[in-house]
Amino acid sequence: MDINMPTEQENEDEQKPQAPPAPQPEAMPPPKPNPRGVIQILTIIGQIEGHVLMPPTNKTTKYENVIPQLVACAESTEVDGLLVLLNTMGGDVEAGLALAELIAHLGKPSVSLVIGGGHSIGVPLAVSAKYSFIAPSATMTIHPVRMNGTLVGAPQTYEYFNKTQERVQDFITEHSKISRDRLNSLMMDTQTMAQDVGTILIGEEAVSEGIIDATGGLHDAMEKLYEFIGKM
Repeated sequence: MDINMPTEQENEDEQKPQAPPAPQPEAMPPPKPNPRGVIQILTIIGQIEGHVLMPPTNKTTKYENVIPQLVACAESTEVDGLLVLLNTMGGDVEAGLALAELIAHLGKPSVSLVIGGGHSIGVPLAVSAKYSFIAPSATMTIHPVRMNGTLVGAPQTYEYFNKTQERVQDFITEHSKISRDRLNSLMMDTQTMAQDVGTILIGEEAVSEGIIDATGGLHDAMEKLYEFIGKM
């Protein structure tokens, strides 16, 4: 029977002290909740996509994705307020109004901030929050309701456009300080647009017209939202 005797090298290895196990990294403690309140961010960028799909090359915000976010925000006991960041060229009127109505009746403090553009149906979205800001360099385009494609040349078509336009005007005037007559004159102005009709407002101009509450940036918008949360 063969007996394997330990070699000299193996004896030396057994006599060497064993290295202590490497220290394990401590688990990171969970983040502490903000004592001023928890804010949910909602971004509305590109074109607001409604019932018709936009080409894949278009940057869009799909309203069917935003609606569940707003419902979850209203339902959550951990969210104290909503910050809406807008950089949109507008889009589907009914989809935009649907989102604006949800924001306006969220049941929690809300602040909006136009950081690039809040054009067309982006205007109701901007004013739907409890308080609205616009960056000094941001713009807003005010113009009548438009439609692309084949139109039926009949009085009923005009009535439909007129009623849709009234819905937009009613919402804007109800949630901002601009009068109905002044809003209509901005929409129908033929002097300040290179083509078509409408008005482009830049930063402080939107505030002076009574559409937006104040000029400011992200810090201003968050501070205002924390102020509202603190009064709850």
